Amino acid sequence: MRATPDSAARPKVLWLARLEYRFHAWRERRARARGQTPTVTPFPGYGSEQWVRVLGRVLIVPPAPRTATGEYASVRGWRSFAAVPIGFAQVTITVDGATHEVVADRGGVIDVVLPAHLAPGWQTLTMSVEGGVSIETRVFIVGADVRFGVVSDVDDTVMVTALPRPLVAAWNSFVVDEHARQPVPGMAVMMERLVRDIPGTPVIYLSTGAWNIAPTLLRFFSRHLFPPGAVLLTDWGPTHDRWFRSGRIHKLTNLRRLAAEFPHMRWLLIGDDGQHDDAIYTTFTSEHPENVVAVAIRRLSPTEAVLAGGRTAVDDHSAAGVPWVTEADGAGLLERLHAAGVIADDPEPSA
Repeated sequence: MRATPDSAARPKVLWLARLEYRFHAWRERRARARGQTPTVTPFPGYGSEQWVRVLGRVLIVPPAPRTATGEYASVRGWRSFAAVPIGFAQVTITVDGATHEVVADRGGVIDVVLPAHLAPGWQTLTMSVEGGVSIETRVFIVGADVRFGVVSDVDDTVMVTALPRPLVAAWNSFVVDEHARQPVPGMAVMMERLVRDIPGTPVIYLSTGAWNIAPTLLRFFSRHLFPPGAVLLTDWGPTHDRWFRSGRIHKLTNLRRLAAEFPHMRWLLIGDDGQHDDAIYTTFTSEHPENVVAVAIRRLSPTEAVLAGGRTAVDDHSAAGVPWVTEADGAGLLERLHAAGVIADDPEPSA
């Protein structure tokens, strides 16, 4: 039978993606039969004074244990993947006094841009699903006069994970108690210094990790005093046309999007030499040199490099149009960025 124009334009969905959706639909039916209802798990977003990018996910989430003080107790990584995503859920978002009806994607992820007129800084909006309780979330509004921002990788850049090695990644993601996750020394201090020195600086945590671990990451950032920021992760599982999601495409796509959304801004790109950050940042810097102020690459220790499956060769960037610095921890990167003129001197204390 000859394909119609509409059918020819419709993308072919990988059978594995269809199977994944049917599996989650079956889990959803079972959860609803037990009386459980979906809710929105919000993630910090960002925006300008005219629009906001709202992020979240619709899930049926199993209850997590808490201590007497309200802190999450013994939260193992597998709990992040036990929630049931609700594909194509109808979500109500209220921002700037206006209500918007949006639809989540096949994996329950909400990633939409909505019009709004908000003041710079952190602002609050609400989200709900199926007429349920409204959940508050935050977006960071970048002021029109802001010219500097930070984009940081997460795995082995701010948090020690040794992610590229499959068995270690599985252990860290599914077994390890989230309280056992360790920050990279000095990285929180370095990033807090950047935000403190330049008021209004947006922070974007751009990772190839799954949306499932976003709540764990947000608690990790808060516990270890990293500056709050928007979190850009990726869905877990196959896409409509690929068996595995491409982390490089995910990162480059979002970097290019930031360049288009904020053409007047220059970003400090922070990563490590254990994955593909050097190649990704090289590509983006060559495409948008006017949008990069510097690149900071954290150098893995010998032990971390072994766990991560080796280092990625860092190219010679001595002839690059923007500074490239590398060191083993946040304190070293801070010194390198200071020497490169990216970070100003500390003001002398007043008498």
